[in-house]
Amino acid sequence: MCGVIGVVANSPVNQLIYDALLLLQHRGQDAAGMVTADEKRFFMHKNKGMVREVFRTRNMRDLLGNAGIGHVRYPTAGSVDSLEEAQPFYVNAPYGIVLAHNGNLTNTEELRGVLFNLDKRHINTGSDSEALLNVLAHELDHAVKHSDDLTADVFFDAMTQLNQRVRGAYACVGMVARRGLFGFRDLNGIRPLVLGERIEADGHKTHMLASESVALEGVGFKTVRDIAPGEAIWIGFDGTIHSRICVPQGMRAQLIPCLFEYVYFARPDSTIDGTSVYAARLAMGEILADKIRAEMDINDIDVVMPIPDTSRPSAMQLAVALGLPYREGFIKNRYIGRTFIMPGQETRKKSVRQKLTPMPSEFKGKNVLLVDDSIVRGTTSQEIVALARESGALKVYFASAAPAVRYPNVYGIDMPTRTELIAHNRNAADVSRQITADKVIYQDLDALEASVRAISGGHLTQFDASCFNGKYVTGDIDAAYLDALEFGRAVAKAQETLVVSDDEQ
Repeated sequence: MCGVIGVVANSPVNQLIYDALLLLQHRGQDAAGMVTADEKRFFMHKNKGMVREVFRTRNMRDLLGNAGIGHVRYPTAGSVDSLEEAQPFYVNAPYGIVLAHNGNLTNTEELRGVLFNLDKRHINTGSDSEALLNVLAHELDHAVKHSDDLTADVFFDAMTQLNQRVRGAYACVGMVARRGLFGFRDLNGIRPLVLGERIEADGHKTHMLASESVALEGVGFKTVRDIAPGEAIWIGFDGTIHSRICVPQGMRAQLIPCLFEYVYFARPDSTIDGTSVYAARLAMGEILADKIRAEMDINDIDVVMPIPDTSRPSAMQLAVALGLPYREGFIKNRYIGRTFIMPGQETRKKSVRQKLTPMPSEFKGKNVLLVDDSIVRGTTSQEIVALARESGALKVYFASAAPAVRYPNVYGIDMPTRTELIAHNRNAADVSRQITADKVIYQDLDALEASVRAISGGHLTQFDASCFNGKYVTGDIDAAYLDALEFGRAVAKAQETLVVSDDEQ
């Protein structure tokens, strides 16, 4: 999962992009990058680390220009935790293009072969984002050769061809040198992208594209609308805006957003595809309360506690619905990253105790119901249950606001192998024993989808819930694909182990 920002203004944008990236830091902690543009050239800086670590004063001084894009990254399926794959990416022809990508392509290997053998383009990293940029560059180059110049319509023609060739999830921002800024979203709208604007003191209108509305509103922008599935938007450096739904013949655009955005990834103060994430999480707590009431005696629960932070709205609403006390039993160290998106099991396990400190007075002698947004690998959940017991809890029940995660997500979330998922081929009782809880209760998928659908006012009718039900909306994922992903991940881990061993020697 990643976060992207794109801005066209009438004044320097480096500080604005930096501030907006801070608001998207939850979407990626592995690396950050920024490219700005003036009338003649691009200025780029990117590195591994958090936004505050990557950008120093000396870097910001060099990021000149009134337009730019930014990116925060964490490794996705098949990618490598390396500086080479930090974004944005750049190609020099046609004109010069930079791109920042949120999501994950599912036909990267096929694209690599075609790009090298037919399009005569070399991909230098293992990143699917670099492949995506080169597909765009090739199609744009082809479209420009049949026109006098690069116009918005020419760009949209190229985007239609890109959507014909590319599969998977992609919400992107980018720039073409001396021409303009662009953004686009895949035909299923799996990953979010939002347009915002701000009226400056001189009356000039500044435009921004972002992964979440919180990045717009947190820097004083008004949310205009979500970019539609299959839509591309072109914002000239003069501030003019054009857009088009770029659907190839024989294909269709339909809104099927990732359900996990509402469960976990997005900030609660964001609105995605017209739907409040906070309201959706409150609704998740309401319907989870019904499930708990049906599966156990609520009189055996003394207190409800969230696992901070994403599960807090669900836990609060659940406690209200059940008429039970709500307490904050864990205090979070906010300087530790999100454990789910850390790139190693041992790192995740170690960071749980660094991140969460229990308050023994809230646990001692009580039967506690812990509420989390989801249970993925189970490593974090097991450590949390252990902390609760060590703090004096008599019984520890564990409720998940999401259904059991049984399948890999191939659209930008780092859980590619079935064997890493604690619920794969296990029922709730098995998971209870695995994480040493007295009972585990999962949300039902139908109920979860219905709750988010209701909050959207019926605007959302379908969801990508592939990590829960194994149904992949792009229609190109089968057992062989997942086997190949798992093999590639195993090879990458083996190589990483060899590198560590060499370093120790």
